[in-house]
Amino acid sequence: MGLDDKLTPRQIVQELDKYIIGQEEAKKAVAIALRNRSRRQMLPSEMRDEVAPKNIIMIGPTGVGKTEIARRLARLADAPFLKVEASKYTEVGYVGRDVESMIRDLTDIAVSMIRSSQSEAVKEKASQIVENRLLDILVPPLPRRSRTAKRRVIELPDGEEHGASEPVEKVEDDSLASTREKFRQRLRQKKLESKLINIEVQSRLVPMVEVFSPAGFEEMDINFKDLFSSMFPKRTKERKVTVAEARGIFMEEELDRLVDMDKVVAEAIERMENSGIIFLDEIDKIVGSGSRTGPDVSREGVQRDILPIVEGSTVATRYGMVRTDHILFIAAGAFHSSKPSDLIPELQGRFPIRVELKSLGKEEFKRILVEPRNALVKQYIALLNTEGVKIEYTEDAIDEIASLACYINDQTENIGARRLHTIMERLLSEISFSAPEIGNQTIEIDAAYVRKQLADIIEDRDLSRYIL
Repeated sequence: MGLDDKLTPRQIVQELDKYIIGQEEAKKAVAIALRNRSRRQMLPSEMRDEVAPKNIIMIGPTGVGKTEIARRLARLADAPFLKVEASKYTEVGYVGRDVESMIRDLTDIAVSMIRSSQSEAVKEKASQIVENRLLDILVPPLPRRSRTAKRRVIELPDGEEHGASEPVEKVEDDSLASTREKFRQRLRQKKLESKLINIEVQSRLVPMVEVFSPAGFEEMDINFKDLFSSMFPKRTKERKVTVAEARGIFMEEELDRLVDMDKVVAEAIERMENSGIIFLDEIDKIVGSGSRTGPDVSREGVQRDILPIVEGSTVATRYGMVRTDHILFIAAGAFHSSKPSDLIPELQGRFPIRVELKSLGKEEFKRILVEPRNALVKQYIALLNTEGVKIEYTEDAIDEIASLACYINDQTENIGARRLHTIMERLLSEISFSAPEIGNQTIEIDAAYVRKQLADIIEDRDLSRYIL
């Protein structure tokens, strides 16, 4: 059960507001689509299978938040998420990847997610086993011997004899236990991390296999490494590593033993089929211009190949068969020279929700710089603070940066909020370079400093095309 089951659409929008400025219509659309998934899970089984996902097409220029909305949505839902470019796929006969590979990639991501969460659940138990394995190397236990006991006779005043047994190795055992306990404490205090020890690790001699094949063969779900490893005997080799390195190696081995991969795969497939999200970027690049010859034929072929995946089909993966009926698809594109109605009708019908994201202006740029949790200004302050350099921005500096970003976007290519990254990098390049030598200082950045650093580039239009 993900967080989307607990959040209302309004709360989902509020969570997205913490990272994304503006685009209220798009946020509402994805919030409704996400909430509908939890609603569907509460329906009777016969109706649940009939409810199709509310796939979305986001229309807007680059840098306005399309990808970020989809990514943050997946994190809110704790759902497997994959971002792919539609232009990387082509129909059979043209160079490109098979469209079914997106489902295989999403399955791999889901398995990795579930395995990670299962590993966290057994991490404490694995840590105890690893600690004991390290202790066995640092303080080897005594070899097992037949526990002989000597009999001693105690004469009592009444003349009766009572026999008592005392283990010969009792003193040795107590000394060993005391030593192991001391080493255990030092291990827990990380005082032995740099000590070198010898450990046995598995070495699987798997032959190198090179396959020459037609396009698409790389998606065959044959794991040659696992195939050949079962045919060759497992060998061990001795390695000299530090305790810290051995801890990591042993932890991976123990987690592999403790995590039930059959349960992981079953849960991952169930999570992916019901909660998976695929973000299809650049979908406008596979829209043809109406010509029936040339590359447009391939573009329409990609749409027809994507269609059954979006409609709902069964795809073979290395973990088994996976159904795509209830995966949420969020498509996005600028649609400068085309429009969503230029998609083939069958594909259009599978994306019932269309939202347009607006271009960003100066006011949005000012908010993007300072408001989100991961705001650019906060990032650069934190980065330079690691060198002891404290950066303080005045309000007019923020205003000037936003104004310059709008101006450059108008004069050159409009890349949206990504322009802020290029301007901030250029603005702070000298400080970032000399930060280790500056020492503990506070540097105030105001509008005059911004203009001084960027004026020459802004005035030279040709130069600004290359640098900003």
